[in-house]
Amino acid sequence: MHPKDKHIENHPDYKGLKVNEGIEQPAPVNEASVRRFLQNRRRQHTAGEFVEGILKGDITMLSRAVTMVESARPEHQMIAREVISECLPYSGKSLRVGITGVPGAGKSTFIEALGTLITREGHKLAVLAIDPSSERSRGSILGDKTRMEELSSDPNAYIRPSPSAGSLGGVARKTRETVILCEAAGFDTIFIETVGVGQSETAVHSMTDFFLLLMLAGAGDELQGIKRGIMEMADLVAINKADGNNVEKAGLARVQYKNALHLFPAKDSKWDPVVLTCSSIEKTGIREIWDTLTHYRKAVSENGHFQANRNAQARYWMYETIDEQLRQGFYHDSNVKGMLSDMERRVMNAEVSSFEAARLLLEMYRKD
Repeated sequence: MHPKDKHIENHPDYKGLKVNEGIEQPAPVNEASVRRFLQNRRRQHTAGEFVEGILKGDITMLSRAVTMVESARPEHQMIAREVISECLPYSGKSLRVGITGVPGAGKSTFIEALGTLITREGHKLAVLAIDPSSERSRGSILGDKTRMEELSSDPNAYIRPSPSAGSLGGVARKTRETVILCEAAGFDTIFIETVGVGQSETAVHSMTDFFLLLMLAGAGDELQGIKRGIMEMADLVAINKADGNNVEKAGLARVQYKNALHLFPAKDSKWDPVVLTCSSIEKTGIREIWDTLTHYRKAVSENGHFQANRNAQARYWMYETIDEQLRQGFYHDSNVKGMLSDMERRVMNAEVSSFEAARLLLEMYRKD
């Protein structure tokens, strides 16, 4: 093509105008690199490759295996089950710590302060989060990685949010399976953080060895907004933000919590819950909390509670998984789906009782 055909400014009719021909531009994307990327993306790793990578401590392979665990696709679930089964003999050697707290207590800052102390002492830390809060938006708490900047760049730390979509039981079960993979990868301390509220604390308590409740002082009556059940689960109550003008308030809150905890029944672990104050910003009190964790593990290992609790949790999650699978099977059954809306209509019109409707639906499901 002649230059004048490409640039109308070079036509003789436009005197005094001239546009020089530019050089040929390179392709914006390296095609060979794209082909290699697509080939690698298409190739699915085998269960054996996942297990090999996890046991070597390969974080990339660990993350991909966790993605298999979280996936709802049947082919991914088959791989995940095999990987978990192969990793199970290498798991169970960590200290699993559940962490929850009131809104604004500074969980992320606290976890980073305690986590960096742990990794500096030569330990490997995995931080997992349960966030079953958003059925509507299908959101996730990926923001944790941005809030824990120092910890997320630590080679001895691994931060993994759980997907929030789905039932609490499903999310919690997948988190428990992720714990197995993290332990097989060599992480000797596991933090499981609750992001949602309500039943998530109970779920976390059922998969951890130690339960830490993070609180604030100076926010009104400290004991009014706390459910008795959560207080009873706590092995340690840490009053955060005990710095500046808040030190005295934190001290008073500590006395209140210690008095309140004495009113609860004794724990099966024979452990007396501890109340401490700390400041995640000033890093004060953090060492005492870690010392308490290590002392707890030694105490409950010696009296036999540590393993007994692990055994009870394994049994609990077997039955929870059975319940979840039965529930999913029921609601995914084609006959149940076809009859469900009609039965809802009949119940709302008082044509049949709720209990009779449930019985009829279950009876039909059992016949399939």
